[in-house]
Amino acid sequence: MKKKSNSGDLFRRPSNSRKGRRIMTVKERFLNYISINTRSEEDTGQVPSTDGQLAFARMLADELDALGAEKVRISEYGYVMAELGSNLEADIPALGFIAHMDTSPDASGENIKPRIIENYDGGVIVLNEELGMCLDPAEFESLKSHVGEQLIVTDGTTLLGADDKAGVAEIMCLVEHLVSHPEIKHGKICIGFTPDEEIGNGADYFDVSDFGAQFAYTVDGGELGEIEFENFNGCNAGVYFKGKSIHPGSAKNKMINASLVALEFAAMLPMAETPQHTEGYEGFYHLHDMKGGVEQAELQYIIRDHDRDKFEERKRFMALAAFYINKKYGEGTAKLIIEDRYFNMKEKIVPHRELIEYAGLAMCAAEVSPKIVPIRGGTDGARLSYMGLPCPNICTGGHNFHGPYEYCSVNSMEKVVEILINLVEQYTKGKSE
Repeated sequence: MKKKSNSGDLFRRPSNSRKGRRIMTVKERFLNYISINTRSEEDTGQVPSTDGQLAFARMLADELDALGAEKVRISEYGYVMAELGSNLEADIPALGFIAHMDTSPDASGENIKPRIIENYDGGVIVLNEELGMCLDPAEFESLKSHVGEQLIVTDGTTLLGADDKAGVAEIMCLVEHLVSHPEIKHGKICIGFTPDEEIGNGADYFDVSDFGAQFAYTVDGGELGEIEFENFNGCNAGVYFKGKSIHPGSAKNKMINASLVALEFAAMLPMAETPQHTEGYEGFYHLHDMKGGVEQAELQYIIRDHDRDKFEERKRFMALAAFYINKKYGEGTAKLIIEDRYFNMKEKIVPHRELIEYAGLAMCAAEVSPKIVPIRGGTDGARLSYMGLPCPNICTGGHNFHGPYEYCSVNSMEKVVEILINLVEQYTKGKSE
């Protein structure tokens, strides 16, 4: 078992500092949150995987206390949870909202220097002149839908952190609004912030029973209006190659170069079935890391497909490629290790289709056109749905996640807050009828 982080008190004494407190905008919260480096990392041996996430967890718990949330707690693994009590006479199932605290290890999250673009004019945004990095609407077409809006961009050297600190900020604004407006009727509202989602571990130590909700939404999507309840089936695949090192001067018919064998293996996979050549429901093999020499080499893949049968076939095809390598070069030359990470949550959401309907109605009430799209990835909600907590995903207003071209629209984030408020009202109405 991984080492637990020192998360401090599991339950926290409620704060009285809400009195006279100024309401923060979603923009202010977001800019504050991205100043903390919460990049997650593989193989650190602790949970959360990085200390920055724990610092952020404590900050959020303090803020929830100050807002007047109840039962604010940080678990032994750094999960932040809190509740807003029901103000209804009738008993309805508790509703949850979840976002993740970490940012992707694919790009730096340290010393983020956000820049505000006021009243975006539709042209090219220079992120970093020295590096020649620009946000060009000819390449990033989503920019065209944000003309006249206020955008937040990077300086081209780090990611921005909208994935998922935009979601965190929006949920915190929801909490603040509900506390400030007790006339809005709702059942018990459960709040959860998770660590290590970006490395696939966000639900590992999520205690569904302690969380207390019967249904929930992750706020971890992208473009405004997106509703997602279908995601990839996903697994990790590591292929480890063992070679035979012989002096190159006398290597003929003797040497087995592990790195070259690895390249041979990679060439057997369909080159058109990679992330850069697929979209929508199309699956892929993604080689994301490789290393090695003559004696040893390894390839690290992620395998993704929405269709479960096709997903299983991709795993079988990779096993067949490893079998071929071992037949050609000798048993033990290639060792394949596959680890399933999550499955398509569609089958767990469809029996609760009303969750999608509530989200659609909430968006329409905010004058946002809902759009159901498949997730080309996974969320905490996918795994939580299989743990007994049906949990579709909704938008945050961010774009181009996991890299320096990431940006978000302040206008979109404000709309998402409005959508969350509407969603509480729609859910309360629907479950009360």
